[in-house]
Amino acid sequence: MSNYRDIAWQGLWKNNPGLVQLLGLCPLLAVTATLTNAIGLGLATLVVLVGSNVLVSLVREFVPKEIRIPVFVMIIAALVTCVQLLINAYAYGLYLSLGIFLPLIVTNCVIIGRAEAFASRNNVVKAAFDGLMMGLGFTLVLMLLGACREILGQGTLFDGADLLLGDWAKGLTIHLWQVDTNFLLAMLPPGAFIAMGFLIAIKNMIDKQLEARKPAPEAAPAVTRARITKVS
Repeated sequence: MSNYRDIAWQGLWKNNPGLVQLLGLCPLLAVTATLTNAIGLGLATLVVLVGSNVLVSLVREFVPKEIRIPVFVMIIAALVTCVQLLINAYAYGLYLSLGIFLPLIVTNCVIIGRAEAFASRNNVVKAAFDGLMMGLGFTLVLMLLGACREILGQGTLFDGADLLLGDWAKGLTIHLWQVDTNFLLAMLPPGAFIAMGFLIAIKNMIDKQLEARKPAPEAAPAVTRARITKVS
């Protein structure tokens, strides 16, 4: 159980793909203009991450080491194609909104990195749990960044929720304040860079506070050395 707790801690906080490893920054900064887009891309990445970890763990004993990376990429590409087709069929508006960044999940270093570093060395259950935790950690960063940018940029939250959940979700949009013109800096990638920097700084501050609260290690007791003098 402690091993699974450590896997969860690594994925959600200590080794978070977005805040610590800084992987997948291209879609993270480009797509998170709204919370809806962030949730959609995060869930798609999570599904691919869990699925690829499971499949890589299943075939790890049968794949020669010389061709393991091409095989892993083929598995990830097949899963991304399936997810892309499903979103195209059941959430076409979200499919158009995510655009090219949906098929670009194939090149996300988070997925290939976990396949190589963890899934290829562990059993299916641990691989699936690692994919779930890493995917959740990445999705939470996407959601937090998307919420901050949407609130600052256009004063709303869950704008375009119907793209993800259907027509019934149009009423979920929350208007926090009325703006005549959107705050473009928050909506464009440069604003995402700035917001991402603040999130990383906040995480580092929290880590320092947690480290400072830890009890100091006890100093080893001093050893008194006896001096032996030669008696003639």
